[in-house]
Formats: sequence, structure tokens, C-alpha cells
Amino acid sequence: MQKKVEIRISGLGGQGVVLAGEILGRAAVYDGKEVVQTQSYGAEARGSAAKSEIIVSDKKIGYPRVRKCDVLVAMSQSALDKNISDLKENGILMIDKDTVGKVSELKAKIFEIPATKTAEIELKSRIYANIVMLGALVKVTRIVSEKASEQAIVESVPKETRQENIYGFRKGFNLV
Repeated sequence: MQKKVEIRISGLGGQGVVLAGEILGRAAVYDGKEVVQTQSYGAEARGSAAKSEIIVSDKKIGYPRVRKCDVLVAMSQSALDKNISDLKENGILMIDKDTVGKVSELKAKIFEIPATKTAEIELKSRIYANIVMLGALVKVTRIVSEKASEQAIVESVPKETRQENIYGFRKGFNLV
């Protein structure tokens, strides 16, 4: 049986959802998996809708787009509202509880992660909320290894912020 997981990380431009998706995809490659990662964002970029879609499989991937999410990450209320209908029944919903206020009733495993608050307190900047959420996502799903994730972070972020990003990832990993 093929194990394939479809993940959508959604939020607003400037929240780093595309970077988080790229890191997750890269980590999956390091773990020897097949991966497709795509992204989209509004024309204005910062502040408009943004999403990153990642399909991770142990076999070749036939279709490169997420149809129904096994995992949906929402970094803003508007991202949740726009994408919730694409979450599979009994899927995993991960929300940044600092930026998402209302979740309607649904059949899903819901994880409320204080990503923004953790980034602000632990790293003194909310720009690391995406990496905190990524750490929580890796812990919840086990779709990629911690080691591959940290390697992907090191190779994806500027040298000056590597230490903060690894720290933020570990903080998120330990929040769950």
C-alpha cells in the first residue's frame, strides 16, 4: 500500500508559509521520500493569501496538486476559512491559536499551537512563527525526521538566522 500524505500550509504573505513548505519538502527528500511542493500567493504578496502544498509519498507521485488535505495548517483566520473545506474528514488541522480565533465544528484532530506567541517570547520576533509551527507539524505527523528537518532548515535560511530557526523549530517540536 502506498503511503501518501497531502499537506497544505496556509496563511498570509509575509508569514513564511512558502518557506515552511520548502523546508518540509527538502526534509522529505533527505529522508528518501518522493515529494512535490508547490506554492501560490496573491499579487500583493505581503498580507494577501499564501499557501504551500506538499505531497510526500513512498512511491512516485502521479498528480502534483493537493486535492484533499490530510494535514491543513492555518496561520491566519482567513487562511482557515478559505481552506477548511479541503481538509479530509478525520484529517489533522493545526492552527496558530494566536492568529486564528474561531474554528467551526468539524471531524478532525485539531492542534492549537501558540506559534506566534512562542516566536515572540522565545525568539523576540513573530517572523519565526512559521518555523515554530513547522516543528509542531513534524512532531504531530512524523512525516519527516527531526534530523532531516534541521538539515533542511540550515540549508534553507540565511546563515545569520540559522541558530534562531533551529531553536524555533525545536521549541515548536516540544510544544506538542
